[in-house]
Amino acid sequence: MSEPLRRIVILGGGSAGWMTAAALGNAIHKDCEVTLVESEAIGTVGVGEATIPPIRRFNRSIGVNEKEFVQATGATFKLGIQFIDWSRLGHSYFHPFGTFGSDFDSIPLYQYWLEARREGIAGPLDEYCMAWGAASRLKFTPPVSDRRNIQSTFDYAYHFDAGLYAGFLRRFAEAKGIKRREGQITKLDVDGSTGRLTAVHLDNGDRLEADFFVDCTGFRSLALGQTLGVGYQDWTHWLPCNRAVAVPCAHGGEFTPYTRSIARGAGWQWRIPLQHRIGNGHVYSSAHLTDDEAHEILLANLDGEAQGEPRLLRFTTGRRHYFWHKNVVAIGLAAGFMEPLESTSLHLIQSGIQRLLALFPDRHMDPLLAEEYNRITSLEYERIRDFLILHYHATSRDDTPFWRYCSNMTIPDSLSYKLAHFRRDGRIVADQYDLFVNASWLSVYVGQDEFPDRPDPMMQLRNRPEAFRNLESVHKAIKDAAEAMPRHDEFIARNCPADTGLVAAE
Repeated sequence: MSEPLRRIVILGGGSAGWMTAAALGNAIHKDCEVTLVESEAIGTVGVGEATIPPIRRFNRSIGVNEKEFVQATGATFKLGIQFIDWSRLGHSYFHPFGTFGSDFDSIPLYQYWLEARREGIAGPLDEYCMAWGAASRLKFTPPVSDRRNIQSTFDYAYHFDAGLYAGFLRRFAEAKGIKRREGQITKLDVDGSTGRLTAVHLDNGDRLEADFFVDCTGFRSLALGQTLGVGYQDWTHWLPCNRAVAVPCAHGGEFTPYTRSIARGAGWQWRIPLQHRIGNGHVYSSAHLTDDEAHEILLANLDGEAQGEPRLLRFTTGRRHYFWHKNVVAIGLAAGFMEPLESTSLHLIQSGIQRLLALFPDRHMDPLLAEEYNRITSLEYERIRDFLILHYHATSRDDTPFWRYCSNMTIPDSLSYKLAHFRRDGRIVADQYDLFVNASWLSVYVGQDEFPDRPDPMMQLRNRPEAFRNLESVHKAIKDAAEAMPRHDEFIARNCPADTGLVAAE
């Protein structure tokens, strides 16, 4: 007979802790006490200010009102990421949220674009994308639901202040009955016979018992890593950036509805516009650049005056061997870290939470649940890893030792297989656990100057002049729709300006 969990303790706050608390508070209606333990003396990483579209589903699933969320976190809207100088100096491309145009027959639209490019009659791929049509003009409005309309072919996410988001979710979770305990963790008790955690000790002398623990203690991974001894897979040989220096600055330049990622000599720099400031960071490899050099490069490339001193973060890209072991599941940085290149940190928190709810245990802790959780989560991390590696490896840059290393490194077989298919005849090989869909892979393949050796064989059997006319119609429809949209700043000012106190505090 099932014995439901009676007590759950979430170890740590921040985005991971409070996203978990909010989701559990929304899902659990009775007979199970959920307590979050955090200390105001311990800071959070808090640099994950750019997101991808699934965050909207998470917020919606727990009952968060979009307007209230945007106002409380100083959020702006994000249609994708612009990559500058990644494939070669002086070149840029856009990774959109959404599709390239709208397919008009059984052959993907991009195959017609590739053929038109071979014949010299196609514009840049970005111009066939509704998300870039709007983003390049600094426009934004939500997509329409009518799939016959070109304005239904894009999606969006947000830029927001991660610390404010955690505070917003704390208020939401506490209203759902989640309890918060202030204190630093000094010790975790382990049952000698089962190997499970039984209690957490705090520096004020309190001891909290629980049936199940969620480790949200960040890179320290106090429960899963340090106490239960679950090891870590280091992926630095594929993703060599291991440090970041971050600082906000005052507004300046364009108020873009997209993230900007600018490649530097030994890494890259992010630019994330919020309503009340711009988030900036320089991600780099310490084997190729000193901390002082990284600091100087960041401060020399800000849109406005720096708001404070840059903060240094050290990390190792990779993941825990297991994400769920015994009666502990790790969420967020305690589980692993994908560098912030494609804004996946908050998504991995979200997917970990959703997977936990789908495989929710009772007090018997059926090992099959942890086995399935670990299997799916491992695959998700590995597929994201491959997508990130593609950005570094598929480059013609050889101007610094860092880029020469990246272009010549051995890549995972799973990525080699996908690249081989696209290089042969433009086929995009999808995997069941890919977070990023075909349009995402296409944007990076083409943006990084990867093109197929030959056309899709089916293209030789198609009526190409008619298809090319349809392609041009898509191009014109995108341009016309984008021109009719409101500006990004105007849409925010009219619908969801940041709370006055938030702006004044900055």
